[in-house]
Amino acid sequence: MSSLHGLKSERVIKAFERAGWIVVRRSGSHVHMKKEGNPNILSIPVHKGKPIKQGLMQALINKAGLMEKEFLGLYK
Repeated sequence: MSSLHGLKSERVIKAFERAGWIVVRRSGSHVHMKKEGNPNILSIPVHKGKPIKQGLMQALINKAGLMEKEFLGLYK
């Protein structure tokens, strides 16, 4: 089982903020984040009580240019 299983949205957002990403807007149940020098926009779902699925987490980490271990260090 991957260590990306069952991560909470608000903590994921905080971890990306620690990596230099900033929240640019909240649209419905999603938070959009940008980082200077990275052309990607991260769209993170914020559904109360539901963790982010593993596949989406891996895609977000890849878009952010991070390694899984590096992200998990920021998440803790």
